[in-house]
Amino acid sequence: MADWRPIIKCRDNGFPRIMGVINVTPDSFFERSRASNLDEILERAIFMSENGADWIDIGGESTRPGATEVTLKEELDRVSKAIEIIRDELPNIGISVDTRKSEVAMSALKHGADMVNDISSLSDPNMKNVILENDAPICIMHMQGIPKNMQNNPLYEDVVKEVKGHLKLISEELIQSGIDRRKIINDPGIGFGKLLEHNLSLLSAGREIVAHESMSLMWGVSRKKMFEDLLGRNETKNRLAGTLGVAAMAPKKGVDIIRVHDVREHVDLFSTLQALER
Repeated sequence: MADWRPIIKCRDNGFPRIMGVINVTPDSFFERSRASNLDEILERAIFMSENGADWIDIGGESTRPGATEVTLKEELDRVSKAIEIIRDELPNIGISVDTRKSEVAMSALKHGADMVNDISSLSDPNMKNVILENDAPICIMHMQGIPKNMQNNPLYEDVVKEVKGHLKLISEELIQSGIDRRKIINDPGIGFGKLLEHNLSLLSAGREIVAHESMSLMWGVSRKKMFEDLLGRNETKNRLAGTLGVAAMAPKKGVDIIRVHDVREHVDLFSTLQALER
């Protein structure tokens, strides 16, 4: 296990920690994030680590718009061994498991993961117990609906207020269960049941959605459909510039962790921005 305590908060210089994404799936929305075998998974993890990633996020189920849920066995088979080989090779990097299922979270933590990234915010009622038993941090995310239907005309009266209220409610449930609020990471869920206007409002709000200052904030905007709507970039391979544009605002918005497909490019971006602050 890595020492995750310092890396769930931003760096001392105010720049976010970088979480590299590896999808052990055949259908995640960005093709180049997919890895189909253990050698490829390990190669990508090592590349991300060597290029400055603080975290590796492993997902065994696509949650892109329209995605359908995979079976427990299939997700376990995809995730557990992948995490084990990464932990053996990279003992000091943070490993996050992207899952909605408590059984997958438990297996991942036993195989060397440090954190659970639960996009469903405790849809599995046993997830709290897994977090408590393993003394692990958890990322909770706002999503209107489920991946299969979440982009079917999402509606809000005040998206910032509603997302903040949802995350506060889930955070308080975790805290009342005995989980230290400093182990809770909040994610506004960009692109998860939201139109472009909603995404832009949430990004502009930054830490405003976080109910307690001691909790962390994570953004996941990498190559998402919002850049098709905003910039007309239909193909995910053409959305890096928009992604980096949003990332450049992350330090000013109080982001602690930024979840990305392109680790080296984000490290270069933050290094350049830091140099300009001298």
